Amino acid sequence: MNSDEIIVGLDIGTTKIAAVVGKLNEYGQVNIIGVGLAPSNGLRRGVVINIEKTVQSIEEAVEQAELMCGYKINNVYAGIAGDHIRSINSKGVIAISGKDGVIDEEDVKRVISAARAIALPMDREVLHVLPQEYTVDDQDGIKNPVQMSGTRLEAEVHIVTAAAASAQNITNCIDAAGCTVNDIVLEPYASSLAVLHPDERDLGVCIIDIGGGTTDIAMFFDGSIRYTSVLGLGGHHVTGDLSQGLRTSKEQAEEIKKKYGIAMQSLLEKDELIRVPGVGGRAPREISRSVLSAIIQPRMTELFQLALREMQKSDVFDSMGAGVVLTGGASMLEGAAELAEQVMGMPVKIGIPKAMGGLVETVQSPMFATGVGLVHYAIKHGPQHKSGERISFHWIKNRFNSIVEDLFG
Repeated sequence: MNSDEIIVGLDIGTTKIAAVVGKLNEYGQVNIIGVGLAPSNGLRRGVVINIEKTVQSIEEAVEQAELMCGYKINNVYAGIAGDHIRSINSKGVIAISGKDGVIDEEDVKRVISAARAIALPMDREVLHVLPQEYTVDDQDGIKNPVQMSGTRLEAEVHIVTAAAASAQNITNCIDAAGCTVNDIVLEPYASSLAVLHPDERDLGVCIIDIGGGTTDIAMFFDGSIRYTSVLGLGGHHVTGDLSQGLRTSKEQAEEIKKKYGIAMQSLLEKDELIRVPGVGGRAPREISRSVLSAIIQPRMTELFQLALREMQKSDVFDSMGAGVVLTGGASMLEGAAELAEQVMGMPVKIGIPKAMGGLVETVQSPMFATGVGLVHYAIKHGPQHKSGERISFHWIKNRFNSIVEDLFG
C-alpha cells in the first residue's frame, strides 16, 4: 500500500451503516480521514431483507465519507454478522518435506489447508480460517513455526462460516451501490482488532459487540481467537419494549432510551420526569426515569444472561482473566457495564476504538468499533486493492448541489 491509497471499512449493521476511511501517512501510520453514517433500513438481525433500502443506505454513508475525505471510494472491506454465523475449531496435520526438515511458508499454507478441509453443507461458506497455535513434532504452543525444524507440523485453527446467501446479498448490495468488496469480515473479529489490547488477548478476554439487531461474541485466550457466536438479540429489543411500555413510536422510544435510559435502577441518583410524545394525535404524558429503567433493566439483564450462557459453551470460559469488553452502539447505554459486571460476575469495561491519527475524536465511540476494526483488518492482512482515488473539486461541487436539490427541491 502506498501513501496515496486509502482503506475503507464498511460496517453494515441493523441500525446504522458506517463507512470509515483510513489513509497511510508518511510514517506508515493510518490516519482516519473520512467517516460516513447513514440509518440502516433494509436489515433485520444483521441479515438483508430489503436490497433497495440497503443499497440506498450504503450509498448515503459512502457519499458522506467521500465528501469528507476527498476520495472516490471504489473498494471496501465489509462487516458481516447475524445469527446464521457458525464457528468451529479444527486441526490439520502434515509431514514436513522441505530440505533438512525446515518449515517454510508453503508448509504453513499446506497445514492450514488441511485444517480447513471440513465437510460443509452446500448453503454455507468459510469466512475465516484463523490460526490459534502450531505443534512441531511434540512441541506445542508455537505461534510461528517458520524456520523451525521437525518432521511433523500440526495446526489448530478457528473456522468461521456464514450462510452463503446472506454473504452474497451483502456483496450484491455493495456492488449495486457502486463499490467492490475486497473481503467480508466477521464483525466481532473486526471490532476486537480495534478495541482489544494484546495483553487482554493473552490473559483471556471476551468482546461482546451489542448492535441494534444482534449481539456478537468473540473470546480470546493466549493471544488467539477461541470461540465466536452471534445472538439474534440487540438494542432494538430494548427499544421495542420501551415502545410498548411507554405507548409511543419506536423512533421516539429510541430517542428517549439514548437520552434518558439507564440500565440499572440502583445507579439512578436523581429521579426526574420525562415527556413522552403520544401517537396518532394523543396528548403527551410524563413518566419518571425510574419507570424507564424498570423497563430497560430486565431486557438488558436477559441479554447479558444469554451472552453469559453462550460464553460458557467455550472451553476457555474459565480463562477469561481480563473479563469482558463491551462495544457496539447499545453498550453506550448508561449503566450497561455495571449491569453486565453484576450479571456475569467478572470485570467489564466499555471498549473504545484504538486511536490512530486524523479524525480520532470522531470515531472514539463504541459504535465505530467495527468500522475502525475493518481498517485495522485491512492493514493486518495487507490491502491488495486500491480502495479509492482522489476526487476533483468539480465532483464535490456536483455532489453537494445534488444533495441540496434533494433536500430543498
